[in-house]
Amino acid sequence: MTTPLWVLLGFAMWTIIMVLHIGFYRWKSVFTGTVPKGGFPSDVPPEHGWYRRAMQAHRNSVENLVVYAAIVVVLTAQGLDTPLLDKLALVIIVARILQSLTHLLVVQKRPVILVRFSFFLAQIASMIWMGVIAWQG
Repeated sequence: MTTPLWVLLGFAMWTIIMVLHIGFYRWKSVFTGTVPKGGFPSDVPPEHGWYRRAMQAHRNSVENLVVYAAIVVVLTAQGLDTPLLDKLALVIIVARILQSLTHLLVVQKRPVILVRFSFFLAQIASMIWMGVIAWQG
Protein backbone atom coordinates (compact mmCIF):
# COMPACT_ATOMS: atom_id res chain seq x y z
CA MET A 1 0.00 0.00 0.00
CA THR A 2 1.32 3.45 -0.90
CA THR A 3 1.88 6.27 1.58
CA PRO A 4 -1.00 8.35 0.14
CA LEU A 5 -3.33 5.37 0.75
CA TRP A 6 -2.05 4.94 4.33
CA VAL A 7 -2.58 8.66 4.86
CA LEU A 8 -6.11 8.34 3.48
CA LEU A 9 -6.78 5.66 6.08
CA GLY A 10 -5.25 7.85 8.78
CA PHE A 11 -7.31 10.84 7.65
CA ALA A 12 -10.48 8.76 7.82
CA MET A 13 -9.59 7.40 11.27
CA TRP A 14 -8.82 10.92 12.54
CA THR A 15 -12.24 12.05 11.32
CA ILE A 16 -13.85 9.12 13.14
CA ILE A 17 -11.91 9.92 16.33
CA MET A 18 -13.25 13.47 16.21
CA VAL A 19 -16.86 12.34 15.76
CA LEU A 20 -16.49 9.84 18.60
CA HIS A 21 -15.17 12.63 20.81
CA ILE A 22 -18.22 14.73 19.96
CA GLY A 23 -20.48 11.72 20.54
CA PHE A 24 -18.92 11.05 23.92
CA TYR A 25 -19.45 14.71 24.87
CA ARG A 26 -23.11 14.45 23.87
CA TRP A 27 -23.60 11.14 25.67
CA LYS A 28 -21.96 12.48 28.83
CA SER A 29 -24.01 15.69 28.70
CA VAL A 30 -27.31 13.80 28.36
CA PHE A 31 -26.55 11.19 31.02
CA THR A 32 -25.28 13.73 33.56
CA GLY A 33 -28.38 15.84 32.98
CA THR A 34 -26.56 18.98 31.81
CA VAL A 35 -28.37 18.73 28.48
CA PRO A 36 -31.85 17.24 28.05
CA LYS A 37 -32.47 14.26 25.79
CA GLY A 38 -32.83 15.72 22.31
CA GLY A 39 -30.75 18.70 23.39
CA PHE A 40 -28.52 18.56 20.33
CA PRO A 41 -30.90 19.36 17.44
CA SER A 42 -29.27 19.11 14.02
CA ASP A 43 -31.04 22.18 12.65
CA VAL A 44 -29.77 24.55 15.36
CA PRO A 45 -26.13 25.63 15.36
CA PRO A 46 -24.38 24.86 18.64
CA GLU A 47 -23.53 27.67 21.01
CA HIS A 48 -20.07 29.18 21.07
CA GLY A 49 -17.23 27.37 22.78
CA TRP A 50 -15.53 24.02 22.55
CA TYR A 51 -18.54 22.11 21.25
CA ARG A 52 -19.08 24.51 18.36
CA ARG A 53 -15.38 24.40 17.46
CA ALA A 54 -15.44 20.59 17.63
CA MET A 55 -18.39 20.46 15.24
CA GLN A 56 -16.66 22.87 12.84
CA ALA A 57 -13.38 20.94 12.99
CA HIS A 58 -15.16 17.66 12.27
CA ARG A 59 -17.16 19.15 9.39
CA ASN A 60 -14.00 20.62 7.88
CA SER A 61 -12.24 17.28 8.18
CA VAL A 62 -15.09 15.48 6.40
CA GLU A 63 -15.12 18.09 3.63
CA ASN A 64 -11.38 17.77 3.00
CA LEU A 65 -11.32 14.00 3.38
CA VAL A 66 -13.54 13.69 0.30
CA VAL A 67 -11.22 15.87 -1.79
CA TYR A 68 -8.11 14.04 -0.65
CA ALA A 69 -9.76 10.67 -1.28
CA ALA A 70 -10.61 11.65 -4.87
CA ILE A 71 -7.01 12.64 -5.53
CA VAL A 72 -5.67 9.41 -4.01
CA VAL A 73 -8.10 7.32 -6.08
CA VAL A 74 -6.80 8.91 -9.27
CA LEU A 75 -3.16 8.52 -8.22
CA THR A 76 -3.75 4.87 -7.31
CA ALA A 77 -5.63 4.16 -10.56
CA GLN A 78 -2.67 5.56 -12.47
CA GLY A 79 -0.17 3.57 -10.43
CA LEU A 80 1.68 6.72 -9.38
CA ASP A 81 3.94 6.24 -6.37
CA THR A 82 6.79 8.70 -5.89
CA PRO A 83 8.73 10.05 -2.91
CA LEU A 84 7.26 13.50 -3.61
CA LEU A 85 3.71 12.15 -3.36
CA ASP A 86 4.67 10.43 -0.09
CA LYS A 87 5.98 13.70 1.36
CA LEU A 88 2.93 15.66 0.24
CA ALA A 89 0.62 13.05 1.77
CA LEU A 90 2.50 13.23 5.08
CA VAL A 91 2.28 17.03 5.06
CA ILE A 92 -1.49 16.68 4.61
CA ILE A 93 -2.05 14.33 7.56
CA VAL A 94 0.25 16.21 9.92
CA ALA A 95 -1.30 19.57 8.98
CA ARG A 96 -4.83 18.09 9.28
CA ILE A 97 -4.19 16.85 12.81
CA LEU A 98 -2.51 20.10 13.85
CA GLN A 99 -5.34 22.16 12.36
CA SER A 100 -7.95 20.09 14.20
CA LEU A 101 -6.08 20.23 17.50
CA THR A 102 -5.58 23.98 17.17
CA HIS A 103 -9.29 24.33 16.52
CA LEU A 104 -10.25 22.15 19.48
CA LEU A 105 -7.73 23.03 22.16
CA VAL A 106 -7.02 26.73 21.77
CA VAL A 107 -9.39 29.69 22.16
CA GLN A 108 -9.77 31.21 18.70
CA LYS A 109 -8.12 34.63 18.74
CA ARG A 110 -6.65 36.27 15.62
CA PRO A 111 -3.10 34.83 15.94
CA VAL A 112 -4.49 31.34 16.57
CA ILE A 113 -6.80 31.61 13.58
CA LEU A 114 -3.82 32.55 11.40
CA VAL A 115 -1.87 29.53 12.65
CA ARG A 116 -4.87 27.28 12.03
CA PHE A 117 -5.27 28.75 8.54
CA SER A 118 -1.59 28.06 7.80
CA PHE A 119 -2.20 24.36 8.56
CA PHE A 120 -5.24 24.44 6.25
CA LEU A 121 -3.23 26.18 3.53
CA ALA A 122 -0.49 23.54 3.76
CA GLN A 123 -3.12 20.85 3.16
CA ILE A 124 -4.72 22.64 0.23
CA ALA A 125 -1.38 23.44 -1.41
CA SER A 126 -0.30 19.81 -1.03
CA MET A 127 -3.59 18.53 -2.46
CA ILE A 128 -3.30 20.89 -5.43
CA TRP A 129 0.27 19.72 -6.04
CA MET A 130 -0.83 16.08 -5.84
CA GLY A 131 -3.73 16.86 -8.18
CA VAL A 132 -1.39 18.41 -10.72
CA ILE A 133 0.84 15.32 -10.56
CA ALA A 134 -2.23 13.11 -11.07
CA TRP A 135 -3.42 15.27 -13.96
CA GLN A 136 -0.01 15.02 -15.65
CA GLY A 137 -0.19 11.26 -15.15
